[in-house]
Order: sequence, then C-alpha cells, then structure tokens
Amino acid sequence: MVDHQIRKIVIVGGGTAGWLTAGVIAAEHLANSEQGISVTLIESPDVSPIGVGEGTWPTMRGTLRKMGISETDFIRECDASFKQGAKFAKWVTGAEDDAYYHPLVLPQGYEQINLAPFWQEQADKVSFADAVSFQGHLCDQHLAPKQNTTPEYAHVANYAYHLDAGKFSTFLTKHCTEKLGVTHILDHVTDINSHDNGDIRSINTKMSGELEADLFVDCTGFNALLIGKHYQIPFINKRHILFNDTALAVHVPYETEQSPIASHTISTGQSAGWIWDIGLPSRRGVGHVFSSDHTTVEHAETELRDYIKQSIGDKADELKVRKIPIVPGHRQVFWHKNCVAVGLSAGFLEPLEASALVLVELSAAMISEQMPATRSVMDIVAKRFNDKFLYRWDRIIDFLKLHYILTKRTDTDYWVDNCDKKTIPEDLRQLMELWRYHSPWHSDFTQIDEVFPSASYQYVLYGMGFKTESAGTQRRSLDKQLAMENFRKNQQLTQKLIKGLPTNRALINKIRQFGLQRI
Repeated sequence: MVDHQIRKIVIVGGGTAGWLTAGVIAAEHLANSEQGISVTLIESPDVSPIGVGEGTWPTMRGTLRKMGISETDFIRECDASFKQGAKFAKWVTGAEDDAYYHPLVLPQGYEQINLAPFWQEQADKVSFADAVSFQGHLCDQHLAPKQNTTPEYAHVANYAYHLDAGKFSTFLTKHCTEKLGVTHILDHVTDINSHDNGDIRSINTKMSGELEADLFVDCTGFNALLIGKHYQIPFINKRHILFNDTALAVHVPYETEQSPIASHTISTGQSAGWIWDIGLPSRRGVGHVFSSDHTTVEHAETELRDYIKQSIGDKADELKVRKIPIVPGHRQVFWHKNCVAVGLSAGFLEPLEASALVLVELSAAMISEQMPATRSVMDIVAKRFNDKFLYRWDRIIDFLKLHYILTKRTDTDYWVDNCDKKTIPEDLRQLMELWRYHSPWHSDFTQIDEVFPSASYQYVLYGMGFKTESAGTQRRSLDKQLAMENFRKNQQLTQKLIKGLPTNRALINKIRQFGLQRI
C-alpha cells in the first residue's frame, strides 16, 4: 500500500458511542466542507441501543460545546437534568443512616492545600464532603448547580448531566447529520474486506454497496463486529475484581409532574450488588447491578421492586424490567491496524461513577485530536492510544473497586468476598498502604489528565470511614491557619448557595420555558 492521507472515516454502529464519536470528529475536522475529512456512520435499522447510560461526567459539557450544541436544546430534547455528584447509601454498614457523597466540586482551596489531615481532627463532628465542599448540601435539598441567568455550560457549582440515552442518540443523529455533515446510512454490514497488510479496505452492505475508508471506528456494542469478530482481539475479563455481571433496568414514574428531581445519582447497596437511581425531568431511571454468583435474578428483582415501592407503593409490581448481561472487562488493545473500538466494543464495567460515557468521550477526543495525517503515522498514534487507554481502564477498575474494599458489611458473602485481598489489584493495594500515612494528593497519579483526580479518592476513602494516620510531624501553624480559613470559606459559601440557587425542577422548568442565555 502506498502511504496516503486519512480522508475518509466510517463509523460502524450508532447509539451514544457512535454519534458522539461522529460528532466530535466531524466538528473538529470540518466534515461539512470539501476540505474536511468525510465521516460516515452506518448502523443497523434492527439493533436497539442498550440505552441505560444515563449519567455523565462534567466533561460532557465541553464535548457538547465543541460539537456546537446549544445546552438549552440538549436539556429540552434529551429529557436531561443536572447531576452534581453521587450519593452512596448502605455501602459501609448497611444501616439506614449509612450514606456519603462524592461531589463534583473539588475540595475548597484544593490547589493550595490538602484539607484532609486537618479535617481528621474534627471527623467526629462533620463529614469530609460537608467540611470541604458545599455540594452535598445542595444535593440534599435538590438544588440546581446554576441559575437561569447563568449562561449555557457555565456553572455556579460544577455539574454533569442525567439524560435519556435513547433521546440523546436521536438528538445527536439530527445534529450530526444536519449541522456537522455526517453521512448517515441505515443498513446491514454483510462482509469485511481487507488490504494485503491486514487493514480493513471496505465493508459490504446489504443495500448500499461497498463502503471504503481509511479509518474504521467500531461502535457495534457487545457485538464488537470489527475489533472482536473480524480481528479477534482478545477480551480481558475483570470479573475476578468486579463481580457484578447482570443488570435489571426499569423506568419509574414520578408521583406528580412537579415531584423533586434529585440532582445526584443515588447508589444504594443491596445484598449482592447495588441499585442506581437517576432523576430525569419526566421519570426516574432505576436499576439493580448484581453478581449472579451471589444471588439469583429473582431475588435481585424482588430487592429492586422493594426499593421502588418505598416511593411509589404497589405500582412498582406493574413496572416492566429489562435484563442486561454484563461481562466486566476490556479488549487487550483498542486500536488495531486501521480500526479503533469505542464504547461497549472496547469494553464495559458496571455503571458505577458513570465511567462508560466518559470513556466514549475521552476516546472520541483522542482520536480526533491525534487524527493521523497519513497511514504511516497511524501505528504510532495507535500505540499511544492503546497505552493511554489501558492505563485509563486500569485506573477506573481500581477506583470502582475502592468503593467495595472499605465496606464494613459482613451480612452477605458478596461484601465479604469483595474485601478478599486476592480480588484487589496490586496498584490499588499499594496506594491503600501509602494512604495509611498520607492523604491522596496531586502527585499520587502520573497522568495530567486522570479520569478521577486525587480529590475523588479522598471523597470515597473518607466518606467510607478510612483513617490516615499522622506520620508524626507537627503541622505548620501557617498551614493550620490556611486550613481553618478554607473550612470557614466553605461554610460561608454553603449558606450563600443554599439561599441563592433554585431547585433542579424549577431551573429545568425555566429552561424549558425561556432557555438559558447563549454564550
């Protein structure tokens, strides 16, 4: 093959992964102009997306903005609401009052000072999240992260979104095809044709003929048509670390049209897994993720319906539940030859901490930013991509496992087994040893663009009652003074924001009526 420029991209598969990737690449590489890179997305008319990825990370604001999407339109059309963090209930002791927050704001003064050692002196009086951030209080009162006068994508409190995954895919399809120049084909892939060097030359389709491209993106979900079936790239199973292998998902109606919308994801521990609860404007998305080695589907469904009954009574028995199998793990590599896997074809982990959509965003961003100019440099870009994403998957697996290994629950084998040292990755074991003597801090991680910053580890560790022993050094009085100042600032800011912010429901109603101020 002669070396040639990368001019044509074909994305196989739609859903959130396919359309986000198409939109990010098309916007940055001017797919709607003759000089730009051509982007075609082909998806089967018969395959429904999984459609339960309803939580995002704050990065989604930047992604939507890059694609030229109006936040007002997105909120109106995707049944979206604001998310300010996650509340973990019954993960430590299983008691009714057992709960802690992982907010999306960094601790007060985080660039200047690590407040964790100073908080530990008053840990019996105030939770870590409340001592260093205001966001748990906003979540408790269902408050929004901004006002309707705050411009699009700007914030008073850092935020992400909850959204309807099906509506989001439809919204992205329209935006990508009408505004960004993405060609959309509804058809079935019948064959994959190769060059002599093993690259994919083209795909054959049932009705649209042969589609050639320089780069193919596999967004075919669990089917993994290109990366798995064609290239046979091995899948690395991580179930020995993360046990959950099944999810039951259900849509739950509100009691009234004006019921409060939770401005955080709620994750509630169960006997062999946990239940997610996500508030959208028109409904809640609720589901139970569990380990089939530790419980039956019937028992998991009973726990799910019992949980829903707490808010809507016996109507919970009438709701239709969808079962989704999970194989936790990822591909050995994600970019092979001229094919890169994004979304479920690259791998999947349980939906704790909204890690699925952030991996799609990060993948799309890196493909677009590092887009190889020619085929000869593609292997260099592929190696960098694989190194970066193997690191990211490992860190996400560590972070998810962290939520389990600090539990004090011994009521079922599930919680006991999660604390077995054999199931804890070596890197995480080393960090836990380190954190016995010093709190997580900026230099504990090697990448400048970590998926989870050290602050996230602090919120989970100290939310679950972990203690970092003082290494015996006296804290400098200047540091203590700065710490006390930041604790006071946080208290003042908390009071100010509680008084000044509308509820999540009130803000969404206003956006639907008047829209947000365009930037």
